[in-house]
Amino acid sequence: MPGAGTDGTSSYAGGVSRWTGSWLSGPSAAIAPTDGEIRWRGDRLGLPERGSGSVASPAIRLGALMIDLVLASLVTSLFVRRDFDDPATMWTFNLWAMGVWFVISAVGVSLAGFTPGKAILGMRVVRMDGTALVGPLRGIARTALVGVILPAAINDKDGRGLHDRLLGTLVLRTR
Repeated sequence: MPGAGTDGTSSYAGGVSRWTGSWLSGPSAAIAPTDGEIRWRGDRLGLPERGSGSVASPAIRLGALMIDLVLASLVTSLFVRRDFDDPATMWTFNLWAMGVWFVISAVGVSLAGFTPGKAILGMRVVRMDGTALVGPLRGIARTALVGVILPAAINDKDGRGLHDRLLGTLVLRTR
């Protein structure tokens, strides 16, 4: 029997597991670690792991979005009547609230690089090319893509949403 040991057990000289890895270590065991391995979000971009200048996590970005949506609802309640028992009235309220959120987000990101929620939680939207401001075109397009939700939910290994990759932007921590 090929590869049989003197005690009758089988052995595989040449170590098949050398390139397949162990079944316990999962599929990544078949790939040899490289020096280019990503250790944290933003590592490939030369950004720090934590603190100011690091990539904002999806959880904290979601928190900023929630703050912005609550703020938009509060502003909307100043000029649109709410009636929780009337679906048509609430539909109108929600449409106005989304419009207010869109304006708050697009103007804030375009002119200052942040929304009220991002400012409260210590984040800023920056351009990858180093330009100081995101600008109106990118700010409006980015807000529209966040409103669609799906592009914002798809993140790469650096923690950038699809909308950020498409527009050449990145959300960084400011503190």
